[in-house]
Amino acid sequence: MKLTIIGSGYVGLTTGACFAEIGHHVMCVDNNQKKIDSLLAGKIPIYEPGLEPIVRKNVVSKRLQFTTSTSQGVDHGEVIFIAVPTPPQDDGSVDLSFIEKVAREIAVCLDSYRVIVDKSTVPVKTGDRVSQTIRRYARPGVEFDVVSNPEFLREGSAVDDLMHPDRIVIGGNSDRALAVMQKVYEPFVAPVLITDINSAELIKHAANSFLALKISYINAISELCEIAGADVEKVAEGIGMDKRIGRSFLNAGLGYGGSCFPKDIAAFIAIADQLGKPFNLLKEVQNINARQFSRFLDSIREALWLFKEKKIAVWGLSFKPNTDDVRSSVAVNIVEALVKDGADVTVYDPKAMEKFKELPLAASVKLAESPLEAARGAEALIIATEWPEFAAIDLTELRDAMHTPLIFDGRNLLDPSAALAYGFQYRGIGRGTLPEAT
Repeated sequence: MKLTIIGSGYVGLTTGACFAEIGHHVMCVDNNQKKIDSLLAGKIPIYEPGLEPIVRKNVVSKRLQFTTSTSQGVDHGEVIFIAVPTPPQDDGSVDLSFIEKVAREIAVCLDSYRVIVDKSTVPVKTGDRVSQTIRRYARPGVEFDVVSNPEFLREGSAVDDLMHPDRIVIGGNSDRALAVMQKVYEPFVAPVLITDINSAELIKHAANSFLALKISYINAISELCEIAGADVEKVAEGIGMDKRIGRSFLNAGLGYGGSCFPKDIAAFIAIADQLGKPFNLLKEVQNINARQFSRFLDSIREALWLFKEKKIAVWGLSFKPNTDDVRSSVAVNIVEALVKDGADVTVYDPKAMEKFKELPLAASVKLAESPLEAARGAEALIIATEWPEFAAIDLTELRDAMHTPLIFDGRNLLDPSAALAYGFQYRGIGRGTLPEAT
């Protein structure tokens, strides 16, 4: 099939590349000429495992094309996916101006039947508004349908999530459109859930909010573990063995961050408020998430007394491993807080250094080329992102590099017993009372 993706950001590019990989002919549209030129050369602007070779392969095979022309994209695709940004506004609600703009651009280009797909994460009722907008600006008599097809990508494993989805959700009110969408996804082996548009739009926000709730729940438990002298890892293991609950997203740490969860939880709260049903449970999820960050900083401050002029190393800048995304990263927030209080901070991340350099904050810290270089002479080490290479570090070399062997493990990445055996003072999240190193 011929498909068009409008928006070549994280979701649009990954979706388009994977659709091309399974045999569709895909045209990605973006208004950034520099980005399009780079993509045509096989270079991608983000780090996502496995994505770059797929882009290069399908550009060469001509199954994946790029353009800045919406008109060309509409002419190409039987199905047109809208995958443009939906950033948060100050009140937590979603800025839909990019969606509305693209809907108008599509409308004036339509000359025959197309299926228009909301792929971006949008509030419930957005599909109705997109349909109204296209009807308002399209020439009389042109046929189209609008459907919702939310994405469930996890940064760091997005290619696998797209190629092997655990479910495909298609929301629509037209049998004609639903038949077309089922043809799009026919090559994928996964359960397909057909719903109305409103239900599909709610599913994405409800799913992300539930995952954020699990994270905040175990973080609330971690605080009790610290007070009671229990180990949150063992508690999470015991909880997760219940098949009704499951172990995933029960990892205590610094809280959730990134480009999706904070935005989606705030948006879902705003949606509920607009519908007249305040979602107080999700408001408490936000509170727990913020409190977890503050508790972690307080534990470091308690040990160091003052941050001013202290040499502190921070391992990790991306909001999670296997991505270079530093948007709404708790790790970056930690660096910012340390700098604000006068600490001498050195940072290292395996993939996110270039993206971090684009932030004004980068000018206030030292950038290291390896974990050990970052830790050299440090009075404390903070592990802020759970990159596997941090877990594999030689603890003898690390101890010898640091001025003071003090580790604050914000992701419970290291084995506390091993750290203590190598002479470190170790503080994790919810790990109970640990003996001092001997």
